[in-house]
Amino acid sequence: MRSWKGVKSFTDGFSSKQAPRQPHFELVVVGTSLGGLSALETLLNGLPSNFPAAVAIVQHRHKESNTGLSEFLQSCSLLPLQDAADKAAIVPGHVYLAPADYHLLVESVGWFALSTDMPVSYARPSIDVLFESAADAYGHHTIGIILTGSGGDGAQGLARIKACGGLAIVQDPQTAESQMMPKAAIATTAVDWILPLADIAPRLIHLCQPVIR
Repeated sequence: MRSWKGVKSFTDGFSSKQAPRQPHFELVVVGTSLGGLSALETLLNGLPSNFPAAVAIVQHRHKESNTGLSEFLQSCSLLPLQDAADKAAIVPGHVYLAPADYHLLVESVGWFALSTDMPVSYARPSIDVLFESAADAYGHHTIGIILTGSGGDGAQGLARIKACGGLAIVQDPQTAESQMMPKAAIATTAVDWILPLADIAPRLIHLCQPVIR
């Protein structure tokens, strides 16, 4: 079903650019590679226990890596965190990690799927696969985030999220251990924000807070 296929500011404050009333964001997808462990630690540490959206993460890793990654990231997060399973439900306020050597896809609203299709951009799990499937399922209810990493995986997926009405956030390359992935995303997509790593979690909280009607 899937086809593989104006920067605003580096540090603009919340008060200087109040976005119009945002849609309700239900899913945050995060992609990272080289340097991602430390970046994810910072991001997850900044999310409160009542964060309302589901979070799905692709961290490039060796196909034979063990489950230690999810255990470590759980120690950094107040939100429940687990490796995603095939046909598993997507629960708000939970964090899901793509398992080693599987593509993680959003099959439909509320449901994941795993795939052993060929690597994309030399990666399985692939960031593009997760992002594109999330955009197709959740549309403008999606936020995509590209963190530190080598290569260009994630750039096309972030573009799909924007094309479907979602928001795109990229880590400021100057704060990234590897600048290649953030720069590739910025070159491909008119991202909504380029932020220092420490500012991404506060931005997510601001964007995902329940809308007062």
